[in-house]
Amino acid sequence: MSLFKLALNTIPRPFLIKMSYLAQPFVSFYLRGDTFTDPIDGKSFRKFLPYGYGVQRENVLAPGTLSLERHRLLWLYLKSTTFFSKPKKVLHVAPEQCFYKLFRKQENLDYLTTDLFSPLADVKADICNLPFKSNSYDIIFCNHVLEHIEDDKKAMQELFRVLKPGGMGIFQIPQELDREETYEDFSITDPADRKIHFGQYDHVRIYGKDYFNKLRNIGFEVKEIKSSDIATPEEIEKFRLSPYEILPVCTKP
Repeated sequence: MSLFKLALNTIPRPFLIKMSYLAQPFVSFYLRGDTFTDPIDGKSFRKFLPYGYGVQRENVLAPGTLSLERHRLLWLYLKSTTFFSKPKKVLHVAPEQCFYKLFRKQENLDYLTTDLFSPLADVKADICNLPFKSNSYDIIFCNHVLEHIEDDKKAMQELFRVLKPGGMGIFQIPQELDREETYEDFSITDPADRKIHFGQYDHVRIYGKDYFNKLRNIGFEVKEIKSSDIATPEEIEKFRLSPYEILPVCTKP
């Protein structure tokens, strides 16, 4: 088991976040080069780091921002919108390290973070019972969270409730696109068994193609944005994006 894989599977996520801030400058300097580029900070490296709780993916964790494929895809999409230019009230559930400081510095954003456990959260809250007024936010990010939540329908309903009409939500999840229906079994509670069934010790399901319709059933309008809709084949390789990732861009009518 690699050092990264061992750390991911044994060290609690809040401590991993704190540790990564210390290690990042040294790793970033060591891996400088020009093979791959992180579009978030524009820096290039001779290689990216591996990442994965189970099977590790090579060249996916950018040493500078610590972004993964999904983060870089989201960044490229946001660059094509008015996110960085017009005033927005933003709620970020389980804020990602690679975005946290950048979004916080954006003068056009009224930016709030929330999570039950993350040290980056402004408000400690349960996603199934958010302490915010209805129709409050122009944009909500909630990425790689719902696969951890047993009552994901309630969580989706809460996201819908606090999003303003006309607002945008992006709710990425790990997804198997060759699976028609989501697989979940709440009788599986042992972390080792969850890793076998769901791919990670703290996941409670594997989403299939039906994920987008789950969001539509809540009331969202959903656009399924493919990597190829955002980047050329050359950029997909240079930025180390997943060619199979689909970005669920949701709006509230």
